[in-house]
Amino acid sequence: MKYKKYFRKTSLKQESIGEQFLNEIASKKPKNFLEIGVFHGVTARNVCELLYSIHKSDFKYIGLDLFGESIENTAEIIPNTKFNNPLKKIYFEYILRKDPYSIEAVTDLLKKFKRNVHLIRGNSNKLLQKIDMSKIDYVFLDGGHAYETVKNDLYYSKAVLDNNGTILCDDYNLSYAPGVKKAIDEFISDNNLKSQIIFERFAKIEKN
Repeated sequence: MKYKKYFRKTSLKQESIGEQFLNEIASKKPKNFLEIGVFHGVTARNVCELLYSIHKSDFKYIGLDLFGESIENTAEIIPNTKFNNPLKKIYFEYILRKDPYSIEAVTDLLKKFKRNVHLIRGNSNKLLQKIDMSKIDYVFLDGGHAYETVKNDLYYSKAVLDNNGTILCDDYNLSYAPGVKKAIDEFISDNNLKSQIIFERFAKIEKN
């Protein structure tokens, strides 16, 4: 499938990377998908389109994000939500009248799959403890980039691997967020897991 940007911001800017991302998910055919770090919802929409093409309505997407809420961890890296494209700025401010990073705007983007989608606003450091991860078979980890946050997200996602699921981490080798790589490497080593680095960007983690 072609990765579409839906007139919003996405970290998967290059078409080849977006398509590789979808190919990775398609190879596993997950039915219960968790995304940690939804941002504008572009990845969420692409994932839902892909899962619908495989399973029709028999899939579930869960998305966690701050959706503009303030965070206590000042070491965290806040995503840039401002548009460089003036047309996009006009569209969201004066036509749609919604912040694209708000849960309302993301819900609107995903309304086609409203029966399959569950968006949760809040900090993953607290939210993941309340989710039954044994029912999830694929995690896309692209939330907070501070070392402790990534470490926490991986710790609570481990149950996914116990069910032969997959964790795909974004921004593995991000120069201005070295805590991401450190946390992932430690998690893989401490739990004797199998990993694959894709495009020097994604770290795919599975059980040996």
